[in-house]
Order: sequence, then structure tokens, then C-alpha cells
Amino acid sequence: MTMGRTQNPPQGAEAARDRSGLPAWGYFSQDLLEQEKEDLFRRHWQVICHVNDIPDPGDFFTCDIVGDRALIVRDSQGTVRAFHNLCRHRGSRVLGDEHGNCRNSIICPFHGWVYNLDGTLRSPAQPESLPDLDPIEWGLKPLESEIWNGFVFVRFQPGPQPSVAELLGRWDQELAQYRMDRMVPDGNGVWSTEVEVNWKCIRDVDNEGYHVPMAHPGLDDLFGKNYFDEPFRDGTSRSYSGFRAGDGRLWSVRNYKKILPDVPELDTDHKQAWLYIGVFPNFVFGLYPDSIYFYQEIPVEVGRTIQRGAVYRHPDEDRRMRAARYLSGRIDRITSREDEMLTKWTWEAAFSSAYDGVLLSDLEVGVMSYHDQLRDVFPVLAEAEPDPGTLKERNDFLRQKAGQSWELPT
Repeated sequence: MTMGRTQNPPQGAEAARDRSGLPAWGYFSQDLLEQEKEDLFRRHWQVICHVNDIPDPGDFFTCDIVGDRALIVRDSQGTVRAFHNLCRHRGSRVLGDEHGNCRNSIICPFHGWVYNLDGTLRSPAQPESLPDLDPIEWGLKPLESEIWNGFVFVRFQPGPQPSVAELLGRWDQELAQYRMDRMVPDGNGVWSTEVEVNWKCIRDVDNEGYHVPMAHPGLDDLFGKNYFDEPFRDGTSRSYSGFRAGDGRLWSVRNYKKILPDVPELDTDHKQAWLYIGVFPNFVFGLYPDSIYFYQEIPVEVGRTIQRGAVYRHPDEDRRMRAARYLSGRIDRITSREDEMLTKWTWEAAFSSAYDGVLLSDLEVGVMSYHDQLRDVFPVLAEAEPDPGTLKERNDFLRQKAGQSWELPT
């Protein structure tokens, strides 16, 4: 398939679209953050891990997201299951580690209640002190989950998005060649880091490549003018860049392009290109010839965010491919450090008395369309900040007035 630049000059309504971005209060409102946790992070799909992170019976992975706790475990029959990481006795975590193997049962570390790997209750501690408990009714609470191309997704509460397969279906043909389901962990586990910014500041920087020539010498050396973003549509977006011609000026770029092996499964456009698929509201898949990965943002407080991600390699990786993966990772690590500074500056701007919004370029269509998706969920963002304690009521009114197709329970 041939890739071309899609960012033609906007016409008509597109040319007149709102270029001012989100209001400053949208980055520091505590009321908005609480609704984001409920309406976005609990009610939209979240990626947790890959099935090859838990290859054997008893292998598990846990992840905390805005107060909810997910547990992914492979049962004795090889089925990957998802539960709330919550004991039915007193609500303790049944597994406290991020990952590991619990052999043939899950034992709560608080009082020792025992659950089978399929989630059913095997035995409470000192059962004679309790009434008879149905093993299914009192088993671990199942969590809505879906496996897509090997990645495990969960949703803590019902929400507006379709299945993951439908949500990401428009990319099926392009992504099939990466054989994502057969990739294996790189051995470094899931990484996480804390950043003292609002989570949307990270998305704002990540959703556009307009800043690449100025802020990211490594990426610019690799991509040149080939990088482009496509807007968010129906919850996903796409960014793509073929490598620029030539050897590259920087050591990492020059050697990466020199040693990157041919991947026969990839078509001509993707053998020397990096591809990104964004998923609303908070995560991205990166697909390279040498590896794939995901990263996501999870809000903790208004100005405190956890970034989390993992890298996956080819199962038959040889020394040359491993070296190429190291170099692509080095380029990414430098880029991430550069972006961290930009996100902090973006966060600081919202507190300035001179800040009166932004002016978005046509090359920032990823940011504009992402903000549009946020305003679909939070139409209140098009107004002045509501009085404390009134945001949910006002937003619900605006959603009903707009005839939103999904409603949140009270």
C-alpha cells in the first residue's frame, strides 16, 4: 500500500474550525478530573498487557487505573481471564505484585481466602465461621475484557465504545503484517514513570508532529518531511513516517538505518517506516520493523500522571535485529526526555495570567480532533468553568441537549 500526505489545506467548515484548544480550566479543574476518571478511564477500553506476558497457567498481571484494580491471569486450561483485583471478603488485593505466578490458586494475603484460577471461590479461611458460600457467587468479580492481536484490554464499567475489534477494525489490513499476536516481551517488563503534569498535557504534545523538526533532532534526522498525522475519527488516529533518504547525521539514526534487517512480512511502505495508532482517550501503539510497543497515561491527581508502557520483540530475534531494536529504543528514549520538558511547559502555561488559549496549526489536526473527541464527552469544555460542585450536572444537561447516544448511570 502506498502512503501519502493527507494534510491538504482545509476547506469550508474545516478552515473555520475551532483552533483555540481546550480552556485553561480544563487542565486544573478537580471536578473535571473526577468526571474524567469516571467517564473516560473507567468507561473506555484500557490496555493492560499482552497474552505472551502471561504464557503459563498461574501467570498473572495487575494494573491500577484511577482507583480500580485489574487482574489478568491465565487459568489451568490456558484461558486468559480478567477480574477485579479485590477479595470478596474484605476487599483486599488478592495479588499484590505487578506480575508473577500464583501456581494453581489465588490466595488473599489478608485472611487467606483461596480462589481457583478461573475465579471461583475454593475455600474461605476457617469456613466453619461463615455461612455456606456459593463458589461462583462469591468468586472474584469478572471484568469485561477482550483480546485484540494478542493485547489484553479491560473496561471497568459499561461505556460508549464498541468492541476493541470494531474500534480498531479500520486498521486491520495495515496491522496484520506486523503479526502483533506472536510478539513476545522484551524482558524488561512494563515500565512506569510519574510526571508532574496534567495527563492531557502529555496527549497534547504526543498528538502532533508539527514540533518534530524543532524539538526532536533524532526523529527529524530519521523522518525528515515524511512524518504526518491523521485526525482522530471514531476513537482512533494514525501517524506514519517513512525514513528519509540518506545515512543520517546522528549516530543512533545512522546505525539504525544501516543495520535494520529486512522484515519479509512487511510491505515496501512499512519495511523502513514507523507507524503509530492512537486510541482514545489515553494510549498509543507504536509499530516498528524491529518491535512494537504501547504506552498510556493514567491520571493520579490534577497535576500528577503515571505513564506506563511495554516493548515487545520478534520471537525469532537475532543479534542484528536486537541491535536495531536497541537503537530504535535509544532514539525513543531521547525523544521522550525532550517531550517531558515540553509537557511541563504546556502544563505551566495554564496557570499564567497571560494564557488565553492556543492557536492550532493545520499540522496539529491530531490535537484539534482529539480535543473534539474530549468535547463530545465533556461539552462543558466549550463553556466557562462551572461553579464548584456543578460540573457533572451541567455536563449531563449539555449531553442530553446534544442527544448523546450513550448515557451514564447516576
